[in-house]
Amino acid sequence: MMPRLGETYDIEIETISKPPAEFNTDEYFELDLPVAPAIMVGEEIVTEGSDISDEKVEAAICKNLGLPPPEPKKKGMLGRLLKK
Repeated sequence: MMPRLGETYDIEIETISKPPAEFNTDEYFELDLPVAPAIMVGEEIVTEGSDISDEKVEAAICKNLGLPPPEPKKKGMLGRLLKK
């Protein structure tokens, strides 16, 4: 997902990966960063401690860049039947 968004929008993507034990230290909490797993766009925490859809991340990027939100993806027949 991240490489595709980096190619689509003029953004810099930084991925930080650490062992879970490092996220539970006093030093980490002092940094005022979100609880992992998390996604931040600019200074906005888009999600913290849970998964998020690609569409919501892309919408947050567009908002941060001052662009209109992306067009919703068309649902297939099964998606329409299940209303997902």
